[in-house]
Amino acid sequence: MTKNEGLPPVRLWFRESGGAWYGIAENGGRLAAASSGRTKEEAKRILASCLPEGAPRADGVGPSDFADDAARRLAALEAGGEPYGGFELSPEYYPEPAASVYRLASALPPGYAASYGALARASGTIAREVGRLMAGNPLYPMVPCHRVVGSDYALVGYRGATSGPDLRDKLERLRSEARGFREEVELPGTGGLRVFPVEWVLAKADREGDGGGQPELW
Repeated sequence: MTKNEGLPPVRLWFRESGGAWYGIAENGGRLAAASSGRTKEEAKRILASCLPEGAPRADGVGPSDFADDAARRLAALEAGGEPYGGFELSPEYYPEPAASVYRLASALPPGYAASYGALARASGTIAREVGRLMAGNPLYPMVPCHRVVGSDYALVGYRGATSGPDLRDKLERLRSEARGFREEVELPGTGGLRVFPVEWVLAKADREGDGGGQPELW
């Protein structure tokens, strides 16, 4: 038996909202993956890549209030809206600590970022594991992995990158979300997770270039 055999089947839904297409993979209303794309085909391709190889799946047929609501909320996130709370993850697809890491990361609001180390401490794991989970994030835009950076505010790890166009994309996403915040804050209901203004990340990147110098996850 391979490690992915025995996973529960998921149903795949695709909806257009806000000028983009969104894919939702769910098992009885519990999420297994999400995707966004400029076209339905792109959203399908990305969603398929977010599911484990061999995971059983079938296309959703007919109406689905769950898929309609999820697409609207994902579109609101892409437009800079507040975090997508209240969703349930499929435990077979997200055992601990992955479930805790993704739930905490999903709570990061626009205008703020958190370090890999802070997410690790709040979820009971290590920074390197948080980095691995963010690099393979299967729940974007529900989980805004671009808002997770190094402990010294360095851009690092977006889609697994340490330099190049992916980090420039991460930088531009953060730049577009700057809200003029000035102080570090603690997010309620996150076990003490502290977040800081994205301006701190932008300032470091502007001083040192896209990579922000030697990255530090902790």
